Amino acid sequence: MTSQEIRQKFLDYFKSKDHLIVPSAPIVLKDDPTLMFSNSGMTQFKDFFLGYKTPTAPRIADTQKCLRVSGKHNDLDDVGRDTYHHTMFEMLGNWSFGDYFKKDAIAFAWELLTEVYRIPKENLYVTIFEGDASENLDRDQDAYDYWKAVISEDRIINGNKKDNFWEMGASGPCGPCSEIHIDLRTPEEKAKVSGLELVNNDHPQVVEVWNLVFMEFNRKADGSLEKLPAQHVDTGMGFERLCMALQGKSSNYDTDVFTPLIAKVEELSGKKYTGILEDEKDIAIRVVVDHIRAVSFAIADGQLPSNGGAGYVIRRILRRGISYSYRFLDMKEAFLYKLVAVLQEQMGAFFPELEKQGKLVSEVIKSEEESFLRTIETGLIRVEKLIQQTISEGKKVLPTQEVFELYDTYGFPDDLTRIIAEERGLTIDEKGFELALSEQKQRSKADSAQKVYDWVTLEEREENFVGYDQIEAETYITRYRKVENKDGEFYQVVLSNSPFYPEGGGQIGDKGVLENATESFEVLETKKENGLIISLINGLPKDAGAVFYAKVNANERKNSQANHSATHLLHEALRDVLGTHVEQKGSYVGPDYLRFDFSHFNKMTDEELALIEEKVNAKIKENIALQEFRNIPIQEAIDKGAMALFGEKYGDSVRMIQFGSSKELCGGTHVKSTSEIGHFKINSESSAAAGIRRIEAISGDKSEEYFKGLEKQITELSQLLKSKDVVRSIEKLIEENASLKSEVEAFKKEKAKGEIGDWKGAYEQKGDKLLLVKKTSLDAGSVKDIVFQLKKEIPTSITIILSDADGKPMITVGVSDDLAGIYQAGALIKELAKEIQGGGGGNPGFATAGGKNLDGLENAYQKALNI
Repeated sequence: MTSQEIRQKFLDYFKSKDHLIVPSAPIVLKDDPTLMFSNSGMTQFKDFFLGYKTPTAPRIADTQKCLRVSGKHNDLDDVGRDTYHHTMFEMLGNWSFGDYFKKDAIAFAWELLTEVYRIPKENLYVTIFEGDASENLDRDQDAYDYWKAVISEDRIINGNKKDNFWEMGASGPCGPCSEIHIDLRTPEEKAKVSGLELVNNDHPQVVEVWNLVFMEFNRKADGSLEKLPAQHVDTGMGFERLCMALQGKSSNYDTDVFTPLIAKVEELSGKKYTGILEDEKDIAIRVVVDHIRAVSFAIADGQLPSNGGAGYVIRRILRRGISYSYRFLDMKEAFLYKLVAVLQEQMGAFFPELEKQGKLVSEVIKSEEESFLRTIETGLIRVEKLIQQTISEGKKVLPTQEVFELYDTYGFPDDLTRIIAEERGLTIDEKGFELALSEQKQRSKADSAQKVYDWVTLEEREENFVGYDQIEAETYITRYRKVENKDGEFYQVVLSNSPFYPEGGGQIGDKGVLENATESFEVLETKKENGLIISLINGLPKDAGAVFYAKVNANERKNSQANHSATHLLHEALRDVLGTHVEQKGSYVGPDYLRFDFSHFNKMTDEELALIEEKVNAKIKENIALQEFRNIPIQEAIDKGAMALFGEKYGDSVRMIQFGSSKELCGGTHVKSTSEIGHFKINSESSAAAGIRRIEAISGDKSEEYFKGLEKQITELSQLLKSKDVVRSIEKLIEENASLKSEVEAFKKEKAKGEIGDWKGAYEQKGDKLLLVKKTSLDAGSVKDIVFQLKKEIPTSITIILSDADGKPMITVGVSDDLAGIYQAGALIKELAKEIQGGGGGNPGFATAGGKNLDGLENAYQKALNI
């Protein structure tokens, strides 16, 4: 069976068992504060388990794109070094929400594996939870009894809490689980050692293929367990491992999930894949074909590589792939982006986002590759300088701080530094590097560390968001919990009637006040978590059960929603002007400005930007009334022409916002009519990433402030220039300035000519070499010209010029070509620049450095004389 057939058989089987087949949720999570990525099949159903949302059906099946590269579930470092770990993988799953439980889940799994897929029963083992006295959890006798009916008792293995009690994190839904393991070894190997001994012992051919989780509990923040409102089934089967088993392979990478990608890498690199685990070339190929899947799906789902958050993780995965291909496949030019077309052909039919976003994915990956390859080339120069310096100092270990700086600041792979150093007979301080890395991680953790306590429930009340209709409401606190972070102690509250909009859809969360007759608390932010609207306040009320009044900051809300409505009009205008390929790829909506990222492959012209502004402002002037469809079926909204964004997870019912011909699915707050936006003004247009442009703009109050500021500037300029014709006066000043500048340049050249003669005679003999150390007030350009001329005309010489032009310290070093192999201008400048608290660089023959400490020039002068 092909991998496509294997996937389809799974879905067809569960469809025959009355399961609703649903599409994979996006791999990138945008509204879950506890996770960056879907790391298991159950992620998109978490609210169902917790009872926050009602399932669309009691039985569901799907294949979910998953990513495990950070946090508790982190497989990144194992990828490529074995046959079965991956960053991105598919998790086939079937789900029951308060419907069937252990008996049917076990029966379904056994029937599918042994009768549909026809896996020999003698190759299968199962595990059950043995219980845990410390948690007062009994052995899962029910699971044992159900398994006993279909499999020999000697193939049922007791498993401990680590292996057979499934938890997705430190808190949340959890429960005992029953794993199904498959023994893929040869008959000869099985005769020597029983598979029973190899289950859960990291054997590459005795692997877990399916995990049946019986979700019964919720792990609270204090570590205790409480029963969930209903019993659920959550199963996850590794698609890649299943393909390995059904296609008779001993490695996931030998299945048709990966072989087309491997063939393309072989074609592009000229390297042959042999499948040897320890071969660095083969490891690199496995890393590349795994990582291209993870990065492609993440970008297709809307997550661009960046320097923070989820974007940093994606950039790190991609750079790991580039690094391996650079070092072990000899690929010095971008090529990973060429694999996207192969991936589209393999998986595009089932995951349409790959087809839809293929060009964008390729462009982004290509741009990232080219950028990182430049980083590597620049890093190689830095490493070479570091090696030269270490050798010149007679040392054998590269300085730890500089090695770590190469990795942390410049993104240069530390293992590449290690390899280059070893080739030159040097080493790096492994312990020192690990310590620096650990300290950096600890600093990062400390900055984001937060302790969240369990919820305290006050009174069962309906919890509603009323912020679409009102910005003040009488309300009660239904629950609260304490939060501690580096800024102090705060409290998160959930309100029975909340007018505070929770951060989402690009729009920031509302701020405001929560008060009663005796107390008042500042609402610092509002977010959404597991379906709850949570507001952060700066204290705990003495009587938390009293009636309160929730008041949104009216001015900030007014400006935020004006900017949000403006983004909708902007989106439509961009599609009108540039084409329907334009799609939103991210946004920020706050009271001060809006940011809108969109797919487009060229820098916009001034004419296009002017036309966009004109179109948006025309819509504003039309005073188009808001048409809001709060709770309509998603298909009806699509049929009406609503824009649905890739990478967003929509429910069966959605909210549609319409301003005339502009129709979008959106949960944000908006103006009642477009005239409330005021005026729309684009501040900037720039590149956010390859194939992604970014517009920043203002509206409403900020737009008014902008034009008032311009008017004030023009008035002040008129007064300074003593003319109402500001433009003509400035043109005249520019002409005069250009004329004066030419005269000054001519004067500088004449002065420099006079200096050259004096400097030629000032060189001192130092052994068989000549040294000139000179102070001057000449500008940097003049000094550079003189030094280049002197190092050509004076052989076997070193020229060091210290300048204080314009009150700023500057050091310039020139080394004549015949000394370049002995002295490095860059190394000399590095030492001298310390004295002026500065830095700089150059090439072996010429280098410059600027600094902050003018007084340090004297010390630099004395140090230079002693070279």
